[in-house]
Amino acid sequence: MEREQRSVMAGSSEHRSGMTRDEIAAFFARRQELYDNLDAAGLAADYADEAIIDSPSAGVHRGRKAVEQALRTVFGAFLDLKVRTEGLLIDGDRVAQVLAVEGTHIGEFMGMPPTGKPFRFTGVFLFELEGGKIVRERRIYDFTGVLVQIGLLKAKPV
Repeated sequence: MEREQRSVMAGSSEHRSGMTRDEIAAFFARRQELYDNLDAAGLAADYADEAIIDSPSAGVHRGRKAVEQALRTVFGAFLDLKVRTEGLLIDGDRVAQVLAVEGTHIGEFMGMPPTGKPFRFTGVFLFELEGGKIVRERRIYDFTGVLVQIGLLKAKPV
């Protein structure tokens, strides 16, 4: 019965997020501005108190406070971080965001002093929205590749 109700809800104009497609697009456009300003608190405010985030760099963490702390750590290590949305796919309350990310290892990261080396990657972040907040996020990108690029991990050439 629950599965049946979910499918009816997904096909209707009513969403768990309480947001229309245009409102979701505006939500992510605003988040882009927050990334442009490296605003960890502003970005974290978009998450539900009990949000679940699955990240290659931080593992699974829960809640708005954990999101803010993780963002502060990244922003502190990569003070010139640039995050650019290359694509946004909205399907009801689910959003796939394709991102181009680049920066330079300027501050301490993972207990390691800055190397001054740049990195660049393309990733996909998958979101589930409910009540106007992010309740689940899954980040997909090559974290090992980032560590190699910034010199924190050595790899043999192929």
